[in-house]
Amino acid sequence: MEVCYQLPVLPLDRPVPKHVLSRRGAISFSSSSSLFGGPDPRKLSQRRGGISYDSSDQTALYIRMLDVRIRSRVGFEPEPRSSHPYLLVDFRLLHYRPGRAGPVSARGVRRLLSFQRYRHPSRSACRQPNRSQLCVLDQDYAGQAKCMLERAGSWSFDIFLFDRLTNGNSLVTLTAHLFNHYGLIELFQLDMVKLHRFLVMIQEDYRRQNPYHNAVHAADVTQAMYCYLQEPKLVSSLTSFDILLGLLAAATHDLDHPGVNQPFLVKTQHYLAALYQNSSVLENHHWRSAVGLLRQSGLLDHLPAEDRQSLERRLGSLILATDINRQNEYLSQFRSHLDRGDLNLENSAHRHLILQMALKCADICNPCRPWELSKQWSERVTQEFFQQGDVEKKHNLEVSPFCDSQSNTIADIQTGFMSYVVEPLFSEWARFSNTQLSRAMLRHLDLNKAHWTDEMDPKTHPQGNQGS
Repeated sequence: MEVCYQLPVLPLDRPVPKHVLSRRGAISFSSSSSLFGGPDPRKLSQRRGGISYDSSDQTALYIRMLDVRIRSRVGFEPEPRSSHPYLLVDFRLLHYRPGRAGPVSARGVRRLLSFQRYRHPSRSACRQPNRSQLCVLDQDYAGQAKCMLERAGSWSFDIFLFDRLTNGNSLVTLTAHLFNHYGLIELFQLDMVKLHRFLVMIQEDYRRQNPYHNAVHAADVTQAMYCYLQEPKLVSSLTSFDILLGLLAAATHDLDHPGVNQPFLVKTQHYLAALYQNSSVLENHHWRSAVGLLRQSGLLDHLPAEDRQSLERRLGSLILATDINRQNEYLSQFRSHLDRGDLNLENSAHRHLILQMALKCADICNPCRPWELSKQWSERVTQEFFQQGDVEKKHNLEVSPFCDSQSNTIADIQTGFMSYVVEPLFSEWARFSNTQLSRAMLRHLDLNKAHWTDEMDPKTHPQGNQGS
């Protein structure tokens, strides 16, 4: 078998010796015990992989499957390799079953380790959650990722670093942490296995090949939404249902984005354009995809039908508000309320409007991030634009605005976007919130716009004419 760093081979279901824990790093393991189920432990196939540890605690280790090979003798099917995040597993809970002794069943291990997207939901996922099992799926994370989660409300949060530390699972890890932080799991009695499976399904439905509209962008928007939810006016007025809705909308707002814009879908006569009659095509698709995953996962099946329908409807209202073509519609409504001073956050309709504006801000907040983060996002979105332009040229289609790499630059695109889209929105948000965060975002916006202005082609844009 494969041995990491030539350390001892350890059965998974035995305490780890102190002399092994004193050597930090990775340990290989194999197991043929009854921990993985089966009528006769001697007939079981072996399961191989690796574990790493971050402390000297013998009862808790961080598991990551490096490789899984199963030689079937009793009808086991090979498990697909997945990219689920590190999990903190407390082995005391694995060996403890209320009211009965003996090893943990195969069903319990499957429930613990499998957050993958199955074609058919398991019977265990359809049950009401057992409160004694909730603590098995601990929301504690190893090393630097755990430290970053403690600062998830910082506006300088580096989502790119966090995504690397979580092995590409930033959306799953962050969203699960925020659900736990707000107590939504216990409050809405969410089954933790269903929740994790739902989050993994969301992350998988974002297309990795998109330079910008991918799961990292969704995680970034979710983190920004969390920052806005901490604003004093929102903390004192939003209900737990509002918070649940805001986090779900942030995580799913660009679900299954194809990496092209609405005009491209319309002029290529894409079926989505026909389905949604050329109106908020992408946003409708994101919303319907999110509802589909909610229903498929069964996450909210235990709630009354009326509450589920209300959540799905309001979720759609939030996601549809991210349509950039309707920017002026929402901004005018928001500005009118601010001018009249009649926003009443005890009114559910007004709270929903604030959630819509918060999601809109979170969706396009990249120009308001610190320069090191903002620049990376600007490069990514421009790369996606140019990829669309290359496809349009290849098929002799009219190249969409900002998608021609020969006539546009990152600086051109960003300065215009900041001046005409971002700045008006965040200025009104600052009027509403009037906090240190809102002022910091406007400062970053001004600095970032100055950076891009300095990089603009002086022949096309003479110095001093910033177009603002």
